[in-house]
Amino acid sequence: MKRLFEKTVINGMELGNRFVRSATWEGMCDSEGMPTERLASCYRNLARGKAGLIITGYAFVRPDGRQMPGTLGMHTDGLASGIRSLTRAVHDEGGKICVQLVHAGGQTTAKMTGRRPLAPSSVKVEQFREETSAMTKKDIDEVVAAFGGSARRAREFGFDAVQLHAAHGYLINQFLSPLTNRRTDEYGGTVENRCRFLMEVYRRVRLDAGPDFPVLVKLNGSDNLEGGLDISDALFASRLLDSEKVDAIEVSGGTAASGEKGPVRMKIDGPEREAYNLPFAAGIKKAVRCPVMSVGGYRSLEVIKRAVAEHGMDYISMSRPFIREPMLISRWQGGDLSRATCISCNGCFRPGLREGGIYCVVDKKKKGAS
Repeated sequence: MKRLFEKTVINGMELGNRFVRSATWEGMCDSEGMPTERLASCYRNLARGKAGLIITGYAFVRPDGRQMPGTLGMHTDGLASGIRSLTRAVHDEGGKICVQLVHAGGQTTAKMTGRRPLAPSSVKVEQFREETSAMTKKDIDEVVAAFGGSARRAREFGFDAVQLHAAHGYLINQFLSPLTNRRTDEYGGTVENRCRFLMEVYRRVRLDAGPDFPVLVKLNGSDNLEGGLDISDALFASRLLDSEKVDAIEVSGGTAASGEKGPVRMKIDGPEREAYNLPFAAGIKKAVRCPVMSVGGYRSLEVIKRAVAEHGMDYISMSRPFIREPMLISRWQGGDLSRATCISCNGCFRPGLREGGIYCVVDKKKKGAS
């Protein structure tokens, strides 16, 4: 128990405990990607609640890489003032905040981006909602540069770290997966070639943000799809990243097409249904030297303690529990050790599209009835 609440350091970034608020789409930005006061308040509350590290909802590095409305932008210096207010809100509460960078690739729509979605290959797969355009080498170079520019802004805007979203079927994951990457050039075919885009993005981010700025990667241990990325691919990618001194790997799993084995599973009503990505994370932990974060259905301290003590997890990431209980870590640290009250209904994501931001619908119903 004591180990969960000890201080740790990731490339100069000191964290107060081993709990991470995993990236969660909030839908609380304007149409240009500028954060609202509601988003600043959300992160402020997480910092007050003692989340060791707050990872933002995915922030698009180019407008053609945006998937959902209300998403944070990192594509232009014009967002500086609003985002600096956001990071200041966290720092004023003693917290640390990391921005997650993404390009949605084929998992977006022309309606959202104004053009046919880019992808490694023009293929028809369930996770792509419409026809995609295969990226040229020029496209690849420009997107790599966009990740680098966004990482440079992250440092200038006051973030403590960046995380590259290489999971859940988005663009980097699309290059990694043989299901969505059918290229015959140096970016396709062998697992080494399929990792090339990831490593080019990582190196550019390292260059533009600086060697002393923490760079994390969120990686699928498996896409949980026939023909998709599997644990052998994930181990190869993890070892490559580790060899180039990535600061931490957060291990997740699944894509939008993975059904019941997707990233946000429902009905986590007992310890046996928790930690559903832990086997992948444990395998990767054995293969690398860098810290490993495990995400996926954590709700109870008994499961969390086993993940750390028996499987060597360095950090435990959670998402939905913090939507209902931003003070969860403070509650646990204060001695109330009961499981998180989140019931894993996924109702929190539905109002975000209608009402400008996610919230716990169960909690709101209870408050309305009281």
